Order: sequence, then structure tokens, then C-alpha cells
Amino acid sequence: MAKENTEQKKKKLALKLIERLKEAYPEAGCTLDYDDAWKLLVSVRLAAQCTDARVNVVVEKLYEKYPDVAALAKATPEEIEVIVRPCGLGKSKARDISACMKILQDEYQGKVPSDFDALLKLPGVGRKSANLIMGDVFGKPAIVTDTHCIRLVNRMGLVDGIKEPKKVEMALWKLIPPKEGSDFCHRLVYHGREICTARTKPHCEQCCVSDVCAKAGI
Repeated sequence: MAKENTEQKKKKLALKLIERLKEAYPEAGCTLDYDDAWKLLVSVRLAAQCTDARVNVVVEKLYEKYPDVAALAKATPEEIEVIVRPCGLGKSKARDISACMKILQDEYQGKVPSDFDALLKLPGVGRKSANLIMGDVFGKPAIVTDTHCIRLVNRMGLVDGIKEPKKVEMALWKLIPPKEGSDFCHRLVYHGREICTARTKPHCEQCCVSDVCAKAGI
């Protein structure tokens, strides 16, 4: 019974957080620039340990030279690395992008698969990336557990001391209505950058959820 009560409280908290963040960030969306699914796939791989803003600049040069999946699939990892090096981890990212584009070209007619498990089989694609693609490209339920999401849902009280991305994702699936998951995670990114910051003391006095947050003011 106690467990049920705790879960019910967290579900009610989740709905409050969703409502407040919607009001605060009505237009929140993915901060990676893309106009095609395969470009988001490339950008999210480059975004590992790199800012979205830098990725958005770097990919302009990449797409200028390789404008479609076929062109990028023909490029060698070394050629790709020259361009994506500013994003850090250039060698491994270039290798994954090259392998991924080859698979899209050879097995999916140059298209990004809309199946979650198929996405996970692509080189360099983990659960966070696959969820981002599912939610933003295909409009399907998704929970994107990036660093902002993990930090904020712990702080707000939706999860208790869970830092492993998959475990946080599984916990949130039980609390967040499926249709809200993707947008909720995007709004957490905005909120984490602007208010509930990691590198400075959170600005609880400006926070739209401070009255319901488990750790507001701490």
C-alpha cells in the first residue's frame, strides 16, 4: 500500500510539473537543427560530450559536402573526422556515422527506421538517441534521459537517487503520460539550462515549480 501511495503521489507531481513547464516553455523542442531524420541521427551522435550549439555549426559544413545519406555513406571515416573533429571524440564519432549511413543506404533505402529496436542496432545509437528519434521524427512516445533530465527529475522528486539513464527512463515511463514524454524531456533541458542549473546554484526564486519541487531551496 505504501508503494502504491508513493507512486500515486509521484504521478500527481508529474502532472503538475508537466503543466507548469508547458506554461513556462510552450515552444520547447529539440535544440539540434535538422530537416531530415538522418540529419538528427548524425547530430545526436555528435552531441555526445558536446554542446548542441556547436554541433549545429559543425553539421552545416558536413552537409554542404555530403548532402544526403548516399553521399555520406560513400565518405570514409577519415574524411568525416576532418569535419566533425571540433565536436570532440572525432575518430569514434566519424566511425559510427560512416557505419550508420552505410547501413541506412544498404538496408533501409536511405531512410531512418521507425522501429526502436532497429534504431538501437545502428552504430553509435543508444536508448537516449533512439528515443529522441522516435519522439521528434516519428511522433511516438519517448523518454529522452539526457543529463538535464536525470538531474532534474531526481531533484524534483520524480525519482530517488537514480542516476543510470535506463533506470531513470523506466521509472519515468510509469509516471509520465506517453503523449507528454518527449516534450516534457525537451522542457527539462530548457529549464535545466536557464533555471535549475548544474554549474551554479539553481535559481529557485525564479522557478515555476519551486512550490512542488522536493529540493527547492536546498
